[in-house]
Amino acid sequence: MLASPAVAAPVAIPLSANDAALVERARAYLSDLHGAKGRFVQTDPRGTISAGTFWLERPGRARFEYDPPSGLVIASDGRRVRLVDRRLKTIQAYPLSVTPLALFLARDIRLDRGVVVTQVTRRAGGFSILARDGRKQAQGRITLDFTDPPLALAGWALTDPQGGVTRVRLLDFAPAGPFLATLFVLTDPKAMSAAPDRR
Repeated sequence: MLASPAVAAPVAIPLSANDAALVERARAYLSDLHGAKGRFVQTDPRGTISAGTFWLERPGRARFEYDPPSGLVIASDGRRVRLVDRRLKTIQAYPLSVTPLALFLARDIRLDRGVVVTQVTRRAGGFSILARDGRKQAQGRITLDFTDPPLALAGWALTDPQGGVTRVRLLDFAPAGPFLATLFVLTDPKAMSAAPDRR
């Protein structure tokens, strides 16, 4: 779900008027998307497919809970992204600002400022926007996929330094929320297992 720093960022080419109009439509749509819930299917660079349930709540909050037998949960509380593996009892944490997810979880989505849109690709039934953080703070690159019409977020792809791509496809995507803040907070599974039984 997260990508490492990109070795070489693509060169930004000035967008045509039609491409710029699509980018603006996507920005307006994402800005109006306050909360959503659904299912996702992820394909990693090795071709391994996994699935799970996701929750999004802008600004900054997201949770991806993978189906068994995976024990992986990824959640952003608005400041940090945490990855918990319940089977291995491990936890990792990153600032949200250094992940590509920050591009569309931001409070104010500006695809014309601070973000470099390097390509707009049209396809049957929709389009894609390839973007990276213009300040080079976010790690990796992200491609946002949209269906159109109707305009809706269909998923995204994250590219790692070696060119490997992790694709996430959203299913049953529907507006939802607000959610409890605790949904987006993950704790260290080792600490939980070490806690005394108070029953």
